[in-house]
Amino acid sequence: MWWFEQGWCFLPVFLVVWSSSTFIVSYVVALFRRDVDVLFPYISDTGANPPESCIFGMMTFDSACAGMATIYSRFKFVEKLCEETRAVNPRLNKTALALGMLSCLGNCVVATFQETAVTTVHDIGALLFFLTGVLYILLQTAISYHAFPYGSSLAVCRARLAVAVLASLAIFPTVICAFFVKQKDLHRDAGSKDYPFHVASAVCEWIVAFSFVCFFLTYIDDFKVSLTSLRFFSNGVLF
Repeated sequence: MWWFEQGWCFLPVFLVVWSSSTFIVSYVVALFRRDVDVLFPYISDTGANPPESCIFGMMTFDSACAGMATIYSRFKFVEKLCEETRAVNPRLNKTALALGMLSCLGNCVVATFQETAVTTVHDIGALLFFLTGVLYILLQTAISYHAFPYGSSLAVCRARLAVAVLASLAIFPTVICAFFVKQKDLHRDAGSKDYPFHVASAVCEWIVAFSFVCFFLTYIDDFKVSLTSLRFFSNGVLF
């Protein structure tokens, strides 16, 4: 049996690969059509005009659905872990589930309402996606440490903490600097006063997005274990 055939680990793998492809494919197409600048476009800029907007919308919606499936599977994993070991507060797990689903909802809004078509709704969806997404990975990091040594190794816990800290630090300039950006054109004027704010916001947006996506790579080992196998945790058979 191949590693990706074990348990449900294909879910986070598909989510990471598909989401990363969404960002890269839409960027390459927009760049090829010269719809955006080579350096420092917002992620949404790369999916603002057709045909890349169609590709971006379809792939982003698929990513949101895969995210919901992965987040719910993680919830059930931790729920079973709570029942067998009582290592994690169930309320913490439910809160993480709610935040994760809200983040996926925000992603659906971003996919449906293009930046140049319905700007306000798009921005609300992006804000919901990023803020609740960062809170989700922070809570999942806390859950991992609470559950240790059950569920995840110390190395995985530290990896989750590093990614969560990086995303948390990047979210602030992403949001704050965006308020100072007045240009709405997809081709930014490098000589304008708000251009440095745009660069800071755009770079940090890419960091937050890839940090959030790559966080799900840390679920692979957890998902290799089937939910029914968790009953052996308390006896120390698996770990």
